[in-house]
Amino acid sequence: MAMSPLQLGLIVAGIVLVVGVVIYNWWQERRVRRHIDSAFGRHDAAPAADDTKRVEPTLYRAGDGETDDVDDAFAATTTPATSAPLPGRPANRDAETGDASWRPPMDVIDSGPVEDRSTVPPVSPAVAAIATTGGSVGGMAQPDPDIECIVTLQPARPVSVGALAAGLHARMGKRLRWFGRTVAGGPWHLLASDSRGEFIELAACLLLADRNGAASRPQLDTFARVLGELAPLLPAAMSVPDAAAEADRAEALDHLCADVDVQIGLTVIKGDANGVPGTKLRGVAEAAGFRLATGGRFEWVDADTDAVLYTLQNVRNEPFTVDTLRVSATSGVVFVLDVPRVLDPPRVFDQMKLAAKRMAHSLAAELVDDNRRALDDASLAAIRKQVDAASIALTQSGIEPGSPRALALFGA
Repeated sequence: MAMSPLQLGLIVAGIVLVVGVVIYNWWQERRVRRHIDSAFGRHDAAPAADDTKRVEPTLYRAGDGETDDVDDAFAATTTPATSAPLPGRPANRDAETGDASWRPPMDVIDSGPVEDRSTVPPVSPAVAAIATTGGSVGGMAQPDPDIECIVTLQPARPVSVGALAAGLHARMGKRLRWFGRTVAGGPWHLLASDSRGEFIELAACLLLADRNGAASRPQLDTFARVLGELAPLLPAAMSVPDAAAEADRAEALDHLCADVDVQIGLTVIKGDANGVPGTKLRGVAEAAGFRLATGGRFEWVDADTDAVLYTLQNVRNEPFTVDTLRVSATSGVVFVLDVPRVLDPPRVFDQMKLAAKRMAHSLAAELVDDNRRALDDASLAAIRKQVDAASIALTQSGIEPGSPRALALFGA
């Protein structure tokens, strides 16, 4: 039966529409992949940079030339390094026990000269539009361009978190956070699987360094690849930073953190051969406000903030558990203050010092340093000065102790 002109027209229109959609999707994917290749695919053949010319960034300091310019607030200060490359973050290890979980009292840290901010390298406009906030604004988590590699996505139409499932749960070896905006120029919202609403702009943020070291080039390449595969599916335009520059920035940030990464240990040691029975130690620790936590240590937790202020660990390289405390004894314990991870470290040290003195008295033990020398008030005052110096060095480096930025950089 012959078809009418109307039927023929509808068939032709349908074929044209299908072909048009296929061509459009191919063009969108090709455009996005060209963008990714231009940002990430042309560095492998570049000669390795001379280590003696490596630059070290200093994070933005609130009192260092206040400015309303977002680019200045975001960008990392750089200065030529004159010494050999620093090693990775030093292990917090006691030479006698081999315990890698704490570091004995250290010398005062010299934070070095303040760098010149006049040679700040340019940043991409999309990332520069994210203001430096130290990781929080008004108690809300925010992207932190100083310590994160940020890829921004501008979807063609608003999307929900369901469209981001492949990227939202990706594992990169470093902390990955997703943020979304519901209105142009509005606040960023930290995204989770149950986040509601639709978002017109997205930011994927990969942490550049933590106590496990710097984000590697393969990790950054994987990050870009995952985002590159996701963008055409939304579809969304994507702004990607230079992978080689981000890898260098991660190494420099890790070196900076290593220079100001300080933990203080006060040891309570029992001199006799029997040591302290585990049941007695647990009773004394819990009476002092400690709670046994996972990881084989006791934690003293602030009731108001739920933050761990300091910990109590076995002087031996053995974890505390309910079972081991019931049947064994220990020759001593170590009070550990993780300076970067607490607000007002000198005040917390004073609190920890009093707790250590009281436990030494309760256990008829002695308060000593890592070389088993008795700690008198003068020695403890000197250690407090070291805590204060470490706290100042962190602040001058743009890492406020106990801040979201510090908790990210000095976590595992």
